[in-house]
Amino acid sequence: MGQKLPIGIQNFEDLRNKGFKYVDKTALVYKLVTEGKYYFLSRPRRFGKSLLLSTIEAYLQGKRELFDGLAISKLESDWTEYPILHLDLNTETYNTPTALLDKLSTTLSSWESQYGSCEYEKSLPTRFEGIIRRAYEKTGRQVVILVDEYDKPLLQTIGNTELQDAYRATLKGFYGALKSMDRCIRFAFLTGVTKFGKVSVFSDLNNLRDISMLAQYHDICGITEEELRTNFEVEISELAEAQNMTIDEAYAALRENYDGYHFCKEKLPGIYNPFSLLNAFASRTMDYYWFETGTPTYLMELLKIHHYNLARIEKEEVVSDVLNSVDIASTNPLPVIYQSGYLTIKGYDSDFGLYRLGFPNKEVKQGFVRFLIPSYTNVDAVGSVFEISRFVRSLREGDIEGFMERLQSFLSACPYELEPEQERHFQSVMFILTALCGYHVQIEEHTNKGRMDMTVQTKDYVYIFEFKFNKSAEEALAQIDEKGYAERFQNDERTLMKIGVNYSTAERNINEWEIKR
Repeated sequence: MGQKLPIGIQNFEDLRNKGFKYVDKTALVYKLVTEGKYYFLSRPRRFGKSLLLSTIEAYLQGKRELFDGLAISKLESDWTEYPILHLDLNTETYNTPTALLDKLSTTLSSWESQYGSCEYEKSLPTRFEGIIRRAYEKTGRQVVILVDEYDKPLLQTIGNTELQDAYRATLKGFYGALKSMDRCIRFAFLTGVTKFGKVSVFSDLNNLRDISMLAQYHDICGITEEELRTNFEVEISELAEAQNMTIDEAYAALRENYDGYHFCKEKLPGIYNPFSLLNAFASRTMDYYWFETGTPTYLMELLKIHHYNLARIEKEEVVSDVLNSVDIASTNPLPVIYQSGYLTIKGYDSDFGLYRLGFPNKEVKQGFVRFLIPSYTNVDAVGSVFEISRFVRSLREGDIEGFMERLQSFLSACPYELEPEQERHFQSVMFILTALCGYHVQIEEHTNKGRMDMTVQTKDYVYIFEFKFNKSAEEALAQIDEKGYAERFQNDERTLMKIGVNYSTAERNINEWEIKR
């Protein structure tokens, strides 16, 4: 039997004392603490940020016995105990003007009970400054400040500009204490899902080092392939046996479902989602565990606000400035989608400084599009699996008429509020559908004569679709022949079908199609 799996355990001391498995990240913790002072790290939810902070906290509390056998035990000889101020913003719902103020004030009060208060300190920043100063003076040691999920208030107020601006101003002033009390601070580490830019909460804290996209810290959270093979040999063997797989097949399935995160431009091995891996080992089956914990509503709000075309999502190329900072006033939701973990870096063009983005793995892609179905179609999340199975059967059996009739029903009618965005909405629905069908699908595939709207390949059939808006299915079908889109399949033994489709904005749906074998 292997060690117990630490699913949901975010406290390092608890994890070590109770015999849970720990993937050793302490060499990187030592590097952080000994080489710098102020840090920021952005990583997706459920990626181990809270455990990382807890590990740092135990280390800087001098709890040497917890680190026996770990890398840091051979690196550190001092083990000094520092006063710790740990702020966790993940434990509140931020939907009122006073929610953030109350959370910060309550935390400050608990610290003041330990280090004292001053009647002249009225505002949150001055109270924070006073606590830092008194903690330093009382203990004779500089203070360690750890902030978990600093951006939770900002993420929860996406779409509410007034409240978010108020929160941003509050946090900016609050974190300003870190700079004013620099002489009293030994180390500070802030984590979050996103990094908010422009009038940033960190604009005055210009000595904060962002390690989110640095190669030397790419694996500070998450699990590498090497760590997987070193730490989970027993669990992988049990998973393979339960799924009637070979060991190699189990590794391949885990890689397909949970690997593939890249947080820097350098070509380094991918990172596995630790939460999904641990759940797969515990249940001995592979499922979409990351999404079962709840996809944040702020993501859907962003996509709605900006009418994002989902068909573009696996072809996006952006510069680092876009990935590194979230500007809530921007019409580009990509920074939040990337930083939240729904997209990852797939490649880097050094000549132009462009990052190519894509889904990290099957779990994320399938979970993401299933999550979107109710907001883009007339199908709810519960009925989506049944609906998709009907589409798949139609494609397998060559029943293209049935496929088109179901597509018409699937689209129903474009919502009235999206009237000016009907083409974009249609393209997004087609992306969701084809992604869930799981066949070899290419959207807007380039050829030497043009660009096909969509091709779908199954074992027995090849489908070439061309879509028109407010024209005719006949024109769409003619373009397939005129551009020679079918030429690449001329020696293919499968049955080839060409489908010309017209979408009517007046009817807000597909109104005709023609099929040619």
